[in-house]
Amino acid sequence: MELDQLVVPAVKMSSERGIRSGTTLICAPLMADSAEEMVVLMNKAMSCGADLVEVRLDSLKRFDPPRDVDYLIKQCPLPILFTYRPRWEGGQYDGDEESRLEVLQLAMELGADYIDVELKAADKFNTLMRAKKPEKCKLIVSSHNYQYTPSVEDLGNLVAVIQASGADIVKIATFALDITDVARIFQITVHSQVSGCVPIIALVMGERGLISRILCPKFGGYLTFGTLESGVVSAPGQPTITDLLNLYNFRQIGPDTKIYGIIGKPVGHSKSPILYNEAFRSAGFKGVYVHLLVDDLQKFLGSYSSTDFAGFSCTIPHKESAVKCCDEVDSVAKSIGAVNCIVRRNNGKLFGCNTDYVGAISAIEDGLRGSHLTDSAAGSPLAGKLFVVIGAGGAGKALAYGAKEKGARVVIANRTYDRARELADTVGGQALSLSDLNSFCPEDDMVLANTTSIGMQPKIDESPISKEALKSYKLVFDAVYTPKITRLLKEADECGAKIVTGVEMFIGQAYEQYERFTGLPVPKELFRHIMATY
Repeated sequence: MELDQLVVPAVKMSSERGIRSGTTLICAPLMADSAEEMVVLMNKAMSCGADLVEVRLDSLKRFDPPRDVDYLIKQCPLPILFTYRPRWEGGQYDGDEESRLEVLQLAMELGADYIDVELKAADKFNTLMRAKKPEKCKLIVSSHNYQYTPSVEDLGNLVAVIQASGADIVKIATFALDITDVARIFQITVHSQVSGCVPIIALVMGERGLISRILCPKFGGYLTFGTLESGVVSAPGQPTITDLLNLYNFRQIGPDTKIYGIIGKPVGHSKSPILYNEAFRSAGFKGVYVHLLVDDLQKFLGSYSSTDFAGFSCTIPHKESAVKCCDEVDSVAKSIGAVNCIVRRNNGKLFGCNTDYVGAISAIEDGLRGSHLTDSAAGSPLAGKLFVVIGAGGAGKALAYGAKEKGARVVIANRTYDRARELADTVGGQALSLSDLNSFCPEDDMVLANTTSIGMQPKIDESPISKEALKSYKLVFDAVYTPKITRLLKEADECGAKIVTGVEMFIGQAYEQYERFTGLPVPKELFRHIMATY
């Protein structure tokens, strides 16, 4: 089902005990061995910018309920949510159910701001409370599905059941098998507010569900969870508070925010969100740029068909399939056979173009000119050079096309020879199997461009070519920019070759994309400053 124009104002929040009003809250989930350690984390959460904390009582190794619950409430500098999650709902508590619920009742009576009770235990908890719930305390009734995300119809029925249980706030958490699963959660979040339901927390776990946690201010979710440290999570896929605030500009996201992102698989390594979100913030542009782990590009673009999803950068392995997914593709991208930038026009149509070749070829030309091989006024320093491209995917096609346009003699080396041959035929070049590259040295002063992911984190010890073979190259370029200096570049430098990092290509290709996304002049100095910092 498509996500189309589901834009509503964020639901109003309580203003008690310092809770922000009229915005989606950031809740820090806290897990510790003791109540004293929990208080340390509470203060850290406040300094990080959290609006409230979730105390996971089931994480405590030493726990005296009457003393510790009262102590935690009195010491907490922020609004406090108590969760005592049992094993049958993904938590750590494995004791008596009645004792567990009595602890939550105690927390409610002692002044907790929120209590989280699982849907399966809601009736029993309500019976225990006997309608004596303090006015101040909000009851969150939650349901967690760690296997998949149900249909919109099933999610709607689930929300209705949770609301009927007496919840002040509905919470549903599902698992993303595909990023398009998140569209259903966005739909149910919006529908819940339009239909006058109680506030809703609706999140999708896992890396493919990350956007559900970042974009809740746009669709009106009550809160999201942000961790104090990377990797220390209470559920799969939680971002850090620091990333929510400083990377994704969480406080600036609202119903009118346009959504952009980097589509790839893998994609978590990409620095694109750092670059674009900083530039958006600097320009006052109402947009957010996110990581999009996409398995099926056509399915993704069809599911997120709203003009709110306004533009995308494409990386491995989607650049070639993007050509077929766009309604219109510019002539250069057609010639290359790869699209790395998609813009959704106001009429909803998708326009694709390629900015890779300009960024990479310009960086390589600058590198050669820096070697004083040619005068910049004498034309491209690539003219007549033997230009070896490793890889026949989208980036490989872009560099092969760009090198040919500059007058270079192109050679394509690829693991699969047939793909190398196909691309070589297109650009009028020569094809090699990657296994033959080490013995390929027909002349000196060649140019080498790696466009594969070989050497990218975490496999930083890999290189597509032997160090000995690098002695025949005058310049070596690597499209990989995580790490900035790959093993390939390190060894090329040791062999005396000029090296050009993937950062140069990354910045160069981003110039045109930024202008297409925003309609604003690209802040080139800011781009270079940002990338120099990381």
